[in-house]
Amino acid sequence: MVATILVGMLCAHLLCFSAMFFLIGRRLHGSKMGMDLFATGNLMLGLAYALQSAEGGPAWSLMSVIGHTLTLAAPVAYWLGAMRFFGRSVPFWRPLLAVAGAYIAVQVLVQWGFGSVARYALLSAMMALLFLAMTATVIYGVLTFARDLYGEMIFFAVLISGICILNAIKFVNIVGTGLDALRMSGGFQIVFYVYMSFLATVLPPAIVWLVLRRLTDELRNVAARDPLTKLLNRRGLTEALQRHFSFRKAEPAFLVMVDVDHFKRINDNHGHQAGDQALCRVADVLRTHVRGSDLTVRTGGEEFAVICMNADAREVAHLAERLRSAIENTAIFVDGVDGPLHCTATIGISRAFTGEDALESAMKEADAALYQGKGAGRNRVEMWEAVRRDVPASMSDPQASW
Repeated sequence: MVATILVGMLCAHLLCFSAMFFLIGRRLHGSKMGMDLFATGNLMLGLAYALQSAEGGPAWSLMSVIGHTLTLAAPVAYWLGAMRFFGRSVPFWRPLLAVAGAYIAVQVLVQWGFGSVARYALLSAMMALLFLAMTATVIYGVLTFARDLYGEMIFFAVLISGICILNAIKFVNIVGTGLDALRMSGGFQIVFYVYMSFLATVLPPAIVWLVLRRLTDELRNVAARDPLTKLLNRRGLTEALQRHFSFRKAEPAFLVMVDVDHFKRINDNHGHQAGDQALCRVADVLRTHVRGSDLTVRTGGEEFAVICMNADAREVAHLAERLRSAIENTAIFVDGVDGPLHCTATIGISRAFTGEDALESAMKEADAALYQGKGAGRNRVEMWEAVRRDVPASMSDPQASW
């Protein structure tokens, strides 16, 4: 009786949250973050438990075959939904229908060759393996593509591993005692359905939390990015520096200011759309040539900045010269203009600074160096030390200048 009530509650939870996931997915324009797939998984698992209740016990019937197939297909839907949540473009119906069709055929063969005990044991073994694979995927995600969701992913890994362990135990029980292991009044079955009901109650809100977390992160990312070039803006730069300097052993940083020479001519001669395309191309050059630890920023207009982390003065000098040379040698193709455009940039470098509160001073130093470079003929790299000594030293030879 207790297990029957638990199965009924489990069905209700799964079907209600399935409807909720469908509604959330409809509200998410563009990427649905896998909500439609999570909804389908819940729907299939809820229907499978409903069929199990209607069946009344282990049997060889069409209802049983469909129920087993839906049970196996549900974690496949969850896994594919998780991939979409993390931005992986994966097909859904074709692999799902392929799994369902293959498992129906396998059930018929196993039933015909080994009987009902083997078919029920097969389902438990397959579920244990599927959830083991899901647990491994979650752990892999913690180490790679889902590091920003470390706590949440560990939570999911623990819960999913519990399903894996329970299905493995069920497999052993079925092999050992036959179909008696599936009696609804059995102690293990009650524990199994209690845990499944707990998951059906806890996991859907946790998934909704992940969606809200991802949406919030996306909004924060949009607010921290320049809409044209997708580089960091001043707000994003400030937040990134706060995170960097919050570590006790954070290394000093250098500010490299990059200003496109004679940019107004591009706008005047070819139009603002051509100017926007040129700025995007310069942004691409910066992204390509900076190191992974550096921050790339559009500070406004035709001016950019690179914050060099964990580098010494000589490394920063070489990086600045590479950026200057790369911009000079980049062909910029814009719509409506015959042939490529070329532009140059003047670059100024600040002294090393050791805190987010010193950013304004570093920007003044880099600006002073940059404008000295403008006055000295443009298309060059200048350092703050040269400005301070009032020496117009070019950085075309970084090693000599530093």
